[in-house]
Amino acid sequence: MLFKLKQQVLLLILLFLQNSCIVPYVPVVDEEQELLVVEGIITDQPGINTIRLAKSIPLWESQVAKPVKGCKVWLTDDLGNIYNLRETVNGKYITDSASFKGETGRTYTLHLTSSGNHNYESFPVEMLPVPPVDTIYYEKETFDYYHIPFEGCKIYLDTHDPTNNCNFYRWKYSETWEIRLKNDAPNKVCWKSENSKGIFIKNTSILAENMITRYPVTTITNPDDRLTVKYSILVSQYSMNEDEYLYWDRLKNTLDQVGGLYDLIPAYIPNNIYCVEIPNEKVLGYFSVSAVSTRRLFITDKFKGYDGSSLCLSDTAYGLPIIDPYTLLDISIPGLNATVWVAEDHTDEPLPYRVLVHTRWCSDCTKKGIGEYINIKPSFWDEDN
Repeated sequence: MLFKLKQQVLLLILLFLQNSCIVPYVPVVDEEQELLVVEGIITDQPGINTIRLAKSIPLWESQVAKPVKGCKVWLTDDLGNIYNLRETVNGKYITDSASFKGETGRTYTLHLTSSGNHNYESFPVEMLPVPPVDTIYYEKETFDYYHIPFEGCKIYLDTHDPTNNCNFYRWKYSETWEIRLKNDAPNKVCWKSENSKGIFIKNTSILAENMITRYPVTTITNPDDRLTVKYSILVSQYSMNEDEYLYWDRLKNTLDQVGGLYDLIPAYIPNNIYCVEIPNEKVLGYFSVSAVSTRRLFITDKFKGYDGSSLCLSDTAYGLPIIDPYTLLDISIPGLNATVWVAEDHTDEPLPYRVLVHTRWCSDCTKKGIGEYINIKPSFWDEDN
């Protein structure tokens, strides 16, 4: 009897659990639905400077931030000069390259008026000088890819500031590389460029010397087409004050934490922009002011393991239909797969033929992979010669 009672109780518990529902938990976060996001940097380099304005999205949504249009944006400096920015597209506001270029030692303030007539300002930021990048170099390393060894490299930089004016550094870089098809296709040679996506910073104020050695810029592992022909990296070095360093440091920590429930959220990262009418309104982003020094590295070394063109296996075939002028016979290939691409067309030669490939980019390098491959040589490409 007792055993039967226990069975009934257990059955009731199982039925209760089966009919229970799970209610999703959405944490309550003290974050407005839309926050103004300000991103931009003023440098001492010739050309335009860009300020981007957008509205943030709620923390739990995965949409793209919306550009903020129709604003009035301008800069002032410590000499009382005013520089108006012009709106272009997608919330971008640019300086006039003919009338404005930042100067070290000057202090700049960003101002903007939104379409809702709210006024925002940055704190004044001094443009600090930045030392040159001493050197950029690479070291070969062997990496394992699916238990197959491939040769790649790690890229490092060295820099120092004997004047000790710059203690907080930030870097960006732009990569460009050439690919070359083995087939004699119309678009046989192409170039592709990509900008860095991470946050690269260093604080030397806590070091005995204002010197940075073997700072890891990036790692290139194979299989990859970056190292098959010729590769270039342009590193830009920026100066910062301590407040801006803390901003980038906290933002980097946030991004590195993969967004756990108790991680720091962007609304709590300090910035240097505020609303004049509502001082406690949260504004995201940072107005940066910096001198810039650049240095470029070219790599033409040979790396063992991967050759991107090896994927372009080709079959030499006679055309469809083509008559052999010597035998007057139809030497076309019956049932040839119509999805192949013509990499080389030699049908006007005495013995006509075509080179066929199964992948489009093997006959046109501009069609390769994700992103834009162009067939126009970059202006700096032969600077290493």
